[in-house]
Amino acid sequence: SPQVKPFLPQWLAQPKLVQKRIKDNLVPIRDVPGIHPRLLKKLQMNGIESFFPVQAEVIPAVLQSASNGYLMGQGGYRPKDICVSAPTGSGKTLSFVIPIVQVLLDRVVCQVRALVVLPTKELAQQVSKVFNIYTDGTGLKVVLITGQKSFAKEQEMLVQKKVTGYCSLADIIVATPGRLTDHISQTPGFSLTQLRFLIVDEADRMIDDMHQNCLNQIVKAAFQVENHSGSNMLFQRTKPGPVTAASSCYPQIPLQKLLFSATLTQDPEKLQQLDLFQPRLFTSVYSEKKTLGDGTEAEQDTNKKYILPEGLSQCYVPCDLNSKPLLLLHFMLTMKFTRVLCFTNSREASHRLFLLVQAFGGVTAAEFSSRLPPSERQRTMKEFEQGKIQLLISTDATARGIDVKGVNYVINYDAPQFIRTYIHRVGRTARAGKVGVAFSLVLRIQERRFLRMLKDAGIQDIKKHPVKGNSLKPLVQQYEEALSKLEKTVK
Repeated sequence: SPQVKPFLPQWLAQPKLVQKRIKDNLVPIRDVPGIHPRLLKKLQMNGIESFFPVQAEVIPAVLQSASNGYLMGQGGYRPKDICVSAPTGSGKTLSFVIPIVQVLLDRVVCQVRALVVLPTKELAQQVSKVFNIYTDGTGLKVVLITGQKSFAKEQEMLVQKKVTGYCSLADIIVATPGRLTDHISQTPGFSLTQLRFLIVDEADRMIDDMHQNCLNQIVKAAFQVENHSGSNMLFQRTKPGPVTAASSCYPQIPLQKLLFSATLTQDPEKLQQLDLFQPRLFTSVYSEKKTLGDGTEAEQDTNKKYILPEGLSQCYVPCDLNSKPLLLLHFMLTMKFTRVLCFTNSREASHRLFLLVQAFGGVTAAEFSSRLPPSERQRTMKEFEQGKIQLLISTDATARGIDVKGVNYVINYDAPQFIRTYIHRVGRTARAGKVGVAFSLVLRIQERRFLRMLKDAGIQDIKKHPVKGNSLKPLVQQYEEALSKLEKTVK
C-alpha cells in the first residue's frame, strides 16, 4: 500500500535551507549585515573571523525581527518564532548569543529580557560562558541558574529588594528547567513579564513530557498580570490573540521563541504544544539532489531525518560480550587511538569499565558521569582537552551538546538503544568542520536491530569493521589478570 505522507504545515514543508558543508561556506563576519561594531570587535578578539552557515542565516533573522526594539511593531506586528535544526557542532550557540546581546545593548533598566533553557548543567554553564564573553563591558547582567548554588544564593543573584519594591539583577538568565520553575513559583519579585526572548536549546529534549510543564510555566509567568499599580500598567501584556483596536493601542513587548536542536522533531503534534507563532524553520537537513546557491530549492529528503557532521566516518564492529573490553584495549594499545570518548549505557557500566582499564594499565583513562561533582568533571574535561587523558569513559547524560575539544574517536562501547542517542554521541567528534571516526561495538544479537535503526534514519554510510580474534590474543593473559585483580578490589 502507498505510504501515507504525514501532512506537514507549510513552515515545516518549506524551510529555509542552510548549507551543511561548513568549511566551504564560511561567511566573513563583516559580510553579515547589521552586526554592531562592538560585537564585531569582540568576535575578532575571540579569534572569530567568519560565521558558520547557520550563524550567517539566523543572526540577521533574529536582528531583523527585533528591529523595532522590544515593542510590538506598527499595526501590532509581532516577530515570528524561529526554529533551527542543524547538526551538533555547527555553531548554534553563537547564533542566538550575538543577536540577543545586540538587541539588549541599549536597554536602560535591568529586567529579565532573555531566558535560555537547557537540559543539563554542563550545557547551561557552557552557554552562560559564551554570553559572558559577549556581554563583558556592556553592563548587561547574565545569571546562571542550575542549582549548583543554594536556592537562597540564587535568589540573591536574581532580585534585590529595595524600598520601592523588587528590582531585577539579571538581563539574561541561563537555566535548567527544575531550578527555573522553582524560582518562578517561590522567588518573591522574580518577574518574567518583560521577557522578550525565550530560547530553548536542545529543543526536542525540552518538548518531552517531563519539561513541557516548564515551558508552560514560563509562558504563564511571562503573561502574568502584575498586581502593583503604577506606570507598569501601560505595558501590560495580553495573551496574543486577534489584533483589535483595544489590543493595539497599548505598546506591548512580544515574546519570541527561538528553538534550537540537532534532532528537531518533525512531529506536528509535538510542535503544536509549543504554541509557535508563524514559525520559520532554518534547517540543514536536505538531500543533495539539486544544487543550492543558484536560486534553485534543494529537495528535502524525507527519509534523511537526521544530520551528521560532514567529516564523520562511521564503523561498527560485530562482537560478543566477552570481547568488548578486549576490543577497547586493542583500539587504545595496539591501534594507538588518541583522544577517545567512549560511551556506555549506564553509570555502573562506565565505572566498571574505567576500573578495568585502570587495572589493565597502559592507558590514561578517566570517567565522566553524574556520579562526580561538577568541579571534578570540569577538571577531567580540561585534562582530556589538553591531551593528558587519552580515554574518557562517559554516560549519555553527559553526551548531549557538550563541546569537547579535539575528540578524534567516539567509541560506542554499548550500542545505543535510540537513534537520537546515537546522533548525539557520534556528534561529539567531527565538530566545526573537522574530521572524526565513530566505532560502535555491536553484539551479534543486536546487529540487525542496530543497522535497521540507522537505515530508518537514513544513515547509510556505516561500514562493517570486523576485528579478527587473533589480533586480540596478545591481550588476553594480561586482561585476565586485570579481571581477577578487579574482582578482589570489588569484593
